[in-house]
Amino acid sequence: MTWIIFDLVEWLTLTRDGVLEADNVKLRTLFVVPHAAERDFFHGVNFEFSYNQQHWNPSRFSGEIRPIIGACFGPLDLIFNPILDYDFTSIGSFDFAPSRRLAYNFSPLWAVAAEYYADYGRISHFADTAHQEQSLFAVVDYDWEPLNVEFGIGHGFTAASDKVVIKLILTHNF
Repeated sequence: MTWIIFDLVEWLTLTRDGVLEADNVKLRTLFVVPHAAERDFFHGVNFEFSYNQQHWNPSRFSGEIRPIIGACFGPLDLIFNPILDYDFTSIGSFDFAPSRRLAYNFSPLWAVAAEYYADYGRISHFADTAHQEQSLFAVVDYDWEPLNVEFGIGHGFTAASDKVVIKLILTHNF
């Protein structure tokens, strides 16, 4: 049996001028083995389809294929996502943007994590180092039904990365 989760996500940016801008709206579908939190090894895949504002992404429509590969070692979770982004412009427009997460679960409700995000560019030709994005986040998760909260502060390590990013993800599963 597989769990299937659908959700709708809207991304917002607070600009330096104090303006709140809508960036995109995503429809996400997650297929994952049931009771993943209770397994030593888990896997799944997440599909996303986005409608983007021009200031956020020059491509009006984009998608993401996010394989999920994870392992639990007691209270530690290690998760790898070899993500492929797609902007629907051509067959060769897949972009490799992997992420990794190491989390410590204090309880079923609370966890802290280090998350690493990268974007190496098109699979057909990776970008040079100056144009790759690489960021590291410190994250706190609170998993309480009906609302899950993820808050993180990230720092970019390359010229193409944002220097500081604050993320707040509020999730409600239906």
